Amino acid sequence: MPESPKNRNKWLALVNIPVQMGVIIFLFTWLGKYLDETYPNEKNWYVKVFVVLGVFVSLYNVNRQLKELNK
Repeated sequence: MPESPKNRNKWLALVNIPVQMGVIIFLFTWLGKYLDETYPNEKNWYVKVFVVLGVFVSLYNVNRQLKELNK
């Protein structure tokens, strides 16, 4: 019993979600480190803020994609 193409697309989207989360968080972290190196401060605020922001953006992206898949 072969799977329908619609089910394959859903699985592909679900497998792709962790990769997207990793890329988003990595890019925000890299930006924070770059800003901390360019504009030094005592407590590395840029990397801390951008990591948290990256996590929220990636979770928003996951939530949006899951809502789209459930339609």
